[in-house]
Amino acid sequence: MKIDKFGRCHRTGDELCSLLYNNPEVNLHEIQVDNPEDFNRSIKELFYDLPPLQKYIPSTESIEEFDLKNQKDWYMPDNYKSMDIAKWVLEQCQTGEELQRVGEELLIYQERELIDLLRFMKFFVDTMRENNIIWGVGRGSSVASYVLFLIGVHKINAIYYQLDIKEFLK
Repeated sequence: MKIDKFGRCHRTGDELCSLLYNNPEVNLHEIQVDNPEDFNRSIKELFYDLPPLQKYIPSTESIEEFDLKNQKDWYMPDNYKSMDIAKWVLEQCQTGEELQRVGEELLIYQERELIDLLRFMKFFVDTMRENNIIWGVGRGSSVASYVLFLIGVHKINAIYYQLDIKEFLK
């Protein structure tokens, strides 16, 4: 398996055969192969109900262009993409102090164009909860964000511990 400068994996035909031999249940939808033509022709001729493999095509864009393009591509359901996350977070507040803190943080998130990140974090936490996945209590500077606490990313109440949001969003 080879990994390109963008972190995308691609395999040769021999590597694919070895992968399928060792794990016949592998999901073929996400595999990119240097030369998938033989495989795709075979499944068509043998009437196998398998998805065709994707051909790996090296990109000519720079890493910076790749990052910018992908920062706009959030892999989450449309209801999260269109969610008014600011309204949702504000509705979780129960005191004036919480409203004040959330308002300050949301302005910082907005200035840094991180509102989509908050939407994704809400989707991510909801998905982990739905699937009974356990995650940590919180670590690093992210615990200074009361908004992330309300979303459920961590369990540290930044207001209670008087943590400054600037420790997280410097």
